[in-house]
Amino acid sequence: MQNSVTFSKIEQEAIRFIRNTLQKGADFPSVRELMVGLGYKSPRSAAVVLSHLVEKGSVRKTSAGNWQFIDQEAVSQVAVQTVNIPLVGDVACGTPILAEENIEAFIPVSLKLAVPPHQYFFLHAKGDSMDQAGIQNGDLVLIRRQNSANNGDKVVALVNDEATLKEFYHQGDLVILKPKSSNKRHQPIVLTTDFQIQGIVVSTIPKFDN
Repeated sequence: MQNSVTFSKIEQEAIRFIRNTLQKGADFPSVRELMVGLGYKSPRSAAVVLSHLVEKGSVRKTSAGNWQFIDQEAVSQVAVQTVNIPLVGDVACGTPILAEENIEAFIPVSLKLAVPPHQYFFLHAKGDSMDQAGIQNGDLVLIRRQNSANNGDKVVALVNDEATLKEFYHQGDLVILKPKSSNKRHQPIVLTTDFQIQGIVVSTIPKFDN
């Protein structure tokens, strides 16, 4: 049965490497890329690991010749339960959020939070505009990338060349980004419907003091 499948340490490392590659928005890694990722000197060694994952029902090759995971549930039961999520620094308009120059670090996150096949990223919250929504200055905020949201969702958007976290509301031809703050100087931001959000808040990790 699939639930009784066990994975060797190198197979777990291969699964983790593949997951992290896909999380960055790249294609399923080639055999040579897997070879480098696993520290092998021969592509044959990486190909053997990949064939073992095929035998264990974790990956397959499609009719189009592309590799893909086919049993996420079984794979998630091994000790490969995290994926590396990029921590993004300052993001300017016109620059892709996950561009290499924006990434400060990678943070391992449980697959129960960062659910495949969605892409995720972290931002540091700045200021107190969402303190009444439980997001404090310096907190890490986990964002799922998408350009749509429902009224009341907490979203991240680029406004005036800066990433901002607000509550999203769509009213007629307008998009309204509302703060949830104890500081009354924070006021709603009113935008037109051609505005695109960058993602929605999944979870908040409180700032840790050293």
